[in-house]
Amino acid sequence: MDEHCCELMTRQVTWRCDDHEDPFDCLDVLIRFDARFREYGLIIHDGGTSTIGIAFCPWCGSRLPVSQRDRWFEELEQRGIDPWGAEIPIEYEDGRWLHS
Repeated sequence: MDEHCCELMTRQVTWRCDDHEDPFDCLDVLIRFDARFREYGLIIHDGGTSTIGIAFCPWCGSRLPVSQRDRWFEELEQRGIDPWGAEIPIEYEDGRWLHS
């Protein structure tokens, strides 16, 4: 996915902090976007890597894409790839697999 619903969402999901390499460590990062699944989530800043999935943009109110998580696992299974133990093909590490 090359674009997000609005400029504010784009700024949030592309934010890079000078002090924190991991977005889960930076209190300024509010949203996580997982391109593999086309999922957006609010980051829970409790020291872990949890998020709460969201269906609408907090800034512009646009409906966000439907998660492709189930489809991702199904496609890997069809290719005979164990997502928990095998090496995942590079096109499945981001959103490229959605366009193939």
